[in-house]
Amino acid sequence: MIEHEGTLISEELLEKRFVCDLNACQGACCEQGDSGAPLEVEEARLIKKHYAELEPYMTDRGRRAVAEQGTSVVDLDGELVTPLVQEYAECAFAKKDERGIWQCGIERAYNEGKVPFNKPISCHLYPIRVTKLKHHDALNYHEWPICAPACDCGAKLDVPVFRFLRKSLERVYGTTWFAGLEQIYAEWVKQRARGR
Repeated sequence: MIEHEGTLISEELLEKRFVCDLNACQGACCEQGDSGAPLEVEEARLIKKHYAELEPYMTDRGRRAVAEQGTSVVDLDGELVTPLVQEYAECAFAKKDERGIWQCGIERAYNEGKVPFNKPISCHLYPIRVTKLKHHDALNYHEWPICAPACDCGAKLDVPVFRFLRKSLERVYGTTWFAGLEQIYAEWVKQRARGR
């Protein structure tokens, strides 16, 4: 782990390559998994407050799920998450576009200026998972087989995980923090070239 301005960064974020390839995976992360997207308390509050603006970006199944479960739920691990339309199915806020690719309704509403917040940061940061420690945020790479096309695409384009997630990392930690991470990466590359 590399310490950087209140964060502990797994070297996998520098080493692994990743670029989402929606044509290959069809947005499977919105559909697969045993739980919804992890939410911050403030995100859950905003989703509830602006739910009426989100409804047009949802499917009938998604709206029914929210009517039955609420705009957020607590999963079996005790985490606050988005509801699923049914067990092991898509997120209530996911909707397929005209190409059949799952899209986040929250993100679409945000991009169209309908709500003042973007999709959950846990989604925006994926495949990085953040663990809150006493004095640091630990940033780790999460490997999920459905993201194999993203790993292949990232390898072809030679894009490290952290660089692919620049906007989302800057959303959480700021541009100065990200610039510092770029400097760490440059030094890390030099050290590897020298064989450490």
